[in-house]
Amino acid sequence: MRRRRMGALHVGEPRVSVQPQVGKNGAGHGAVVEEIHGLIRVYKDGHVERLPAIPDVPCTWGSTAAGSGVLARDVVVDRATGVWARLYAPANAAGKVPVVVYFHGGGFSVGSAAWKCYHEFLAQLPAKAGCAVMSVDYRLAPENRLPAAFDDGLAAVRWLRQQAEHGSASDEVAWWRGRCRFDRVFLMGDSAGATVAFHVAARLGQGQLGALAVKGAILIQPFFGGEARTASEKTTPQPPRSALSLATSDSYWRMALPAGAGRDHPWCNPLSRGAPRLESLALPPVLVCVAEADVLRDRNLELCRALRKGGKSVEQATYGGVGHAFQVLHNYHLSQPRTQEMLAHIRAFVSARSSS
Repeated sequence: MRRRRMGALHVGEPRVSVQPQVGKNGAGHGAVVEEIHGLIRVYKDGHVERLPAIPDVPCTWGSTAAGSGVLARDVVVDRATGVWARLYAPANAAGKVPVVVYFHGGGFSVGSAAWKCYHEFLAQLPAKAGCAVMSVDYRLAPENRLPAAFDDGLAAVRWLRQQAEHGSASDEVAWWRGRCRFDRVFLMGDSAGATVAFHVAARLGQGQLGALAVKGAILIQPFFGGEARTASEKTTPQPPRSALSLATSDSYWRMALPAGAGRDHPWCNPLSRGAPRLESLALPPVLVCVAEADVLRDRNLELCRALRKGGKSVEQATYGGVGHAFQVLHNYHLSQPRTQEMLAHIRAFVSARSSS
């Protein structure tokens, strides 16, 4: 199973270098052409270094250790691409529970389903949101530019459909499959992972569901952009421990989009002139979770307004006093209470949509 190696390092402010650094060379790979300090460095010849930012943890770490009440295992989703997933489920649920397919954040360029921060966050969902979880480790840019992450999201849904069709078969996934309601599936992600969830949901409107029923999409601080700046992008001050600035956002998009594409590409800006009209997309009901101090705040709110105008079912929740990725990085003093509020909103959304 492919893993991206990450060591332990305190996460500070990711600072971005937007110009080639001729003086910095890595073992003959040439100049650094893109860098977010502490996270990723891309060289002129295409070589990529992902720096030790957040530690990987095994599926049996911490709150999923034996006797914890939450079970977790890693499984291969697609051997050809190396995509894998970490599965979570309540150990003692009274019956089968809804399934959340989760996509991690990281600007499409960093991050992992094995990162400690994601493991800690997702291990809470079985108890606090009443669901099983499939956390997908998809391919990263710039080695695998978009739409690779979207394709991997669809591959994850196809894998889930296979599990729904296997029924009571006895295999390494039987423990998880037996706890899942495949007719109550939710697509969910944070930041770039929320963008993956959105585009996968849009594609699934064209079919490919089989025995599955997607009941909703949960978009946590969805990572979208555009050539025109919003007010929050231009004026929201970011503290030293902020997870996302306007400069890092631009850098992530340069690494993720097809070479030469701008930020009004439909994969970056679903409201751009070239994007499919939202009313034409067969999207499920959506919950959008917005952070008040996030540079993406206004873009997230604009998406909510556009979805409503397009006739979609949209709920939104705004969390005061916190910024981007607060629920996994805990980089604001209000992170813990706001995270609990978010988990309560997710539980209510899943419960309401599962019964409809």
